[in-house]
Formats: sequence, C-alpha cells, structure tokens
Amino acid sequence: MSTRPAGHVARSTSRPYSETHSVSRDVTSGGTRLRTFLRTADGVEIDSVYESGSVVYDGDSGAARSVPEPVFVVAHGFTGEADRPHIRRVARVLARYGAVVTFSFRGHGASGGRSTVGDREVLDLAAAVAWARELGHERVVTVGFSMGGSVVLRHAAVGGGGEGGVDAVVSVSAPARWFYRGTAPMRRLHWLVTRPSGRLVGRYGLRTRIHHRQWDPVPLSPVEAVPRIAPTPLLIVHGDQDGYFPLDHPRMLAAAAGENGELWVEEGMGHAENAAPDALLGRIGGWAVARAG
Repeated sequence: MSTRPAGHVARSTSRPYSETHSVSRDVTSGGTRLRTFLRTADGVEIDSVYESGSVVYDGDSGAARSVPEPVFVVAHGFTGEADRPHIRRVARVLARYGAVVTFSFRGHGASGGRSTVGDREVLDLAAAVAWARELGHERVVTVGFSMGGSVVLRHAAVGGGGEGGVDAVVSVSAPARWFYRGTAPMRRLHWLVTRPSGRLVGRYGLRTRIHHRQWDPVPLSPVEAVPRIAPTPLLIVHGDQDGYFPLDHPRMLAAAAGENGELWVEEGMGHAENAAPDALLGRIGGWAVARAG
C-alpha cells in the first residue's frame, strides 16, 4: 500500500456510510461551520468538518490576537472519527487558538474506503490540509493522535514546507516503529487488523472497516520520517502511563528530530485523545500559535 502525492480536492454531497448528517454550511455566533466530503488523490471520499475559531490567543502571553488565525487539522487515532466525543472536545479546546478541521480517516465513520492503519491515510490528511489552504488559511498546524500521530509525521516528511505542506506538527502518543507488539493492547490491535474475525469485530463493533491486504511496500516508519520534517517545528507529546507505546517510542522520535523537535512527557497521562486533558490541549494550541509563524 504505497503513498501517492496528493491531488485535486473535490466536494461530494453524497454520504455513502451514514444518514445521520447532511452536508451543510452554517454561520454561528462562533463563526462558520462547514461539513463536506473531500476526495483524496486515490479517489476516497473523506467526511470532513471545518469550524472557524471565534477567539485566537497568543501562544506566549495568552492575550487575544488580531492576526489571521491559524487552522488546526486534527488527525484522530485508530477506530476514532470526527463525531466521537473526544475528538469534538479536542476541537473545542483548539478552537480557542484558531480554526479547526476534523475528519474521519478512510474506513472510519462516514468516510469511504477501508483503513490501511496509517499507510494511505497520509492522502486523507493531505486532502484536509489542502482544503484548509483553499479556505484561505496561510498557517496550517497538523495535530495527530496515535495512528494519526504517525500520519502527521509522515505527511510532514513527504510534504515539506512548500505548497501542500504545513507550518507546525504536533504528534501525540505516536509509535516510533511499525509492527510493535510489546504491550497487551498492541497485541490485541494486531489481532484486530490481521485476522478475519478481528476485522469483523472492527467493522461491526468499532465502526471501522479494515483493509485485508498487508502493506506492500512497507511505508516509511515514523522514526525514519522525523529527520525529514526540519525545519518545520515539531512537538512530540507522550504520556508516561501510555499502555500502548512505552517511553522508548517518543524518545526515539525526539532523538531523530534533534534540535528541530521538542518532547513533552506528560506525568500520569495515558494514550491519545481520550487521555489528553484540556489543559494539555490548551498548551498544545499555545505552542502551535507561537511556532507556526
């Protein structure tokens, strides 16, 4: 499952996997809210939501800013989706610092296709970033959690700092290397992905449709991607109580980033979106506003 360059981004008013929501455009007291489908370079439709921020705060002083707001593109973890409560909470906190784009990766929620567990998902993120640029935002920050954390690293490594690239990257609870089975949660995840019975559980129990094919070729690993991100600012966040990936993972990523990366090890924090407290998300928003230029 190889990654191809991002191509044209198109809208679709169809909703192939859900009838819960319709494609919409709303103007609220907090700004504009758009919901649509984006078409990736390989033709998958991605359910996506844009919400303009109502107030933007300075990353250092906390004071209100009058400069054009950045946009945060949020990449969720495996089995997540744009409508999950923890993703909506992330969006609400980051909206204090700029506009927010959330979306469901392929195979998740109302998006089309099947999950490749971090491979072709780079194309999904590329479509969301391109949409954010199209909406007029000059500064784009990607924030990824777990699987999404690995995707934002690889996307930044491939996209660089030019057109289609980003201005800052935040990776939370991401693995450093593929095929890790050193913890019980990761052994369960591998069963879910590699076994037919596991993929049935994923489809009907977790609302996640998983591709049956193995990676071919194996994509660039997160730790291999990190050195290619410079000079784009990079923040790596990891909990010291993460049950999926122990601390050698973020430390490997930080070592690979060198002076270009910053590592926050959060005391008492578990894994990904569910474990990230509002205070941490606010600190991430402030860091991004200060670093994204």
